[in-house]
Amino acid sequence: MSDFNLQQVPHLRRGFRLQWEPAQGCHVLLYPEGMVRLNDSAAEILLLVDGERNVGGIIDDLRLKFPDVPGLDEDILAFIEVAHAQFWLQLNA
Repeated sequence: MSDFNLQQVPHLRRGFRLQWEPAQGCHVLLYPEGMVRLNDSAAEILLLVDGERNVGGIIDDLRLKFPDVPGLDEDILAFIEVAHAQFWLQLNA
């Protein structure tokens, strides 16, 4: 895994915006150079990225919403790692 921990607070990088795109029928991540279509799982995670909730809080909230999903913690951490590596997210201590 990456260098982040559960106490770090993710937020969208400057210039990125999450929104529902009716024409695409999904949430998208907009940025100056383009757009990323998000699947439902990625959108659920990014909808909780508010610059206040830490990674552990995001995991807890999604566990409550989806209690019967096996491996949810690992999937969330993997997505956050990828989103951070793609420069969609910044992680603050």
